Amino acid sequence: MTGYGDPVRVELSADVDERATIGAGTTIWHLAQVREDAVVGAGCTVGRGAYVGPGVRMGDGCKLQNYALVYEPAVLEDGVFIGPAAVLTNDLYPRAITPDGAVKTGDDWQAVGVTIRTGAAIGARAVCVAPVTVGRWATVAAGAVVTADVPDFALVAGVPARRIRWVGRAGVPLERTGPDGWRCPATGDEFTEVDGVLSEAAQGTARHV
Repeated sequence: MTGYGDPVRVELSADVDERATIGAGTTIWHLAQVREDAVVGAGCTVGRGAYVGPGVRMGDGCKLQNYALVYEPAVLEDGVFIGPAAVLTNDLYPRAITPDGAVKTGDDWQAVGVTIRTGAAIGARAVCVAPVTVGRWATVAAGAVVTADVPDFALVAGVPARRIRWVGRAGVPLERTGPDGWRCPATGDEFTEVDGVLSEAAQGTARHV
């Protein structure tokens, strides 16, 4: 079992720039690429063929599944899951050439990033179109296209993505307990919904993890 104090593991076929920072206990699998000035936290997994762009920031305990593409300047907080072949974009108005036909360079556009808050999960082949923020413990369903910010604890799906349920920290859909109340069947955590915003119950509520 990998721990935050374990050595970094980088497969020989991976391409990790010497200017990148990799945290203890992180594993970078075959054919993955981690670009210059990227920061990958402790205890992370970067799957086969995944891409981490220049200056991307990843917290501790994140998982990038195979062929996930995380373009700069994305920020992933702790415990974020990015599913297989998911994409975090960085160009709001993409073009290969300028209006006069010249090939665009890095000086011809300004990268905009996606922010994924603590504990959130992005499903397989989902696309997050920058600039958007996916809230804490939210879930983006497989194949969804996110074009607007996702609230904390929301489950969104579709093209464009829309909220279809609330989920808890375990990722399990919540069950309604009253007009404004919700409960996680997996952990026992309780939540209150006010004006479309879900908040965890006051401290002291038992959690059965």
